[in-house]
Amino acid sequence: MGILGGTFDPVHVGHLRAAIEMRDALDLAEVRLVPAHVPPHRPQPAASAEHRLALLRLAVRGVPGIRVDERELGRAGPSYTVDTLTELRAELGARPLCLLVGEDAFRGLPTWHRWQALFELAHVVVMQRPPMPNSPDLPAVLAKFVAGREAHSPSALAAAPAGLVWRQAIPPLDVSATRIRAVLRAGHSARFLMTDSCLRYIRGHHLYTD
Repeated sequence: MGILGGTFDPVHVGHLRAAIEMRDALDLAEVRLVPAHVPPHRPQPAASAEHRLALLRLAVRGVPGIRVDERELGRAGPSYTVDTLTELRAELGARPLCLLVGEDAFRGLPTWHRWQALFELAHVVVMQRPPMPNSPDLPAVLAKFVAGREAHSPSALAAAPAGLVWRQAIPPLDVSATRIRAVLRAGHSARFLMTDSCLRYIRGHHLYTD
């Protein structure tokens, strides 16, 4: 199972393609999109949890192996990933679990709540969009912690429940929720940046407008 968290404010084709690419590349039984209630590392979402959840459900309807997990929306306080993975590990037993993160999020792991415990609960899969720009080395504390944890192939992730790091290239797709919100605020079309069902919902509920 793969876990892809975020605010999804709103969900767009970049989120959906990443989930599908990871499902296929890693041969995952399913990828769960987990919307955060109170994101610890970014401003609060512009849309309510209710609307973001409704948009996610519309976006994944009919997509095999992609589903929405709303557990963080029912939890008070900051939406810490370690709490979500702890719950999932209790449900899954020894089934392999992959936390899917972008390159920037991976580099920032040492700022996450109980970040070292993440590796006890799941594999960490870093999604990379080629071509990758030259970037500084990982923070020293992170580089030291993940040394020796690198998987040699995606199949290694299926052989253990947690603890490994794998970097998976995915096709570049320059779409962001920030750009979509700006497009919608300007009264312009966001078609093909997100699903038509989500666009109809946004228009019907007058979301992301001044």
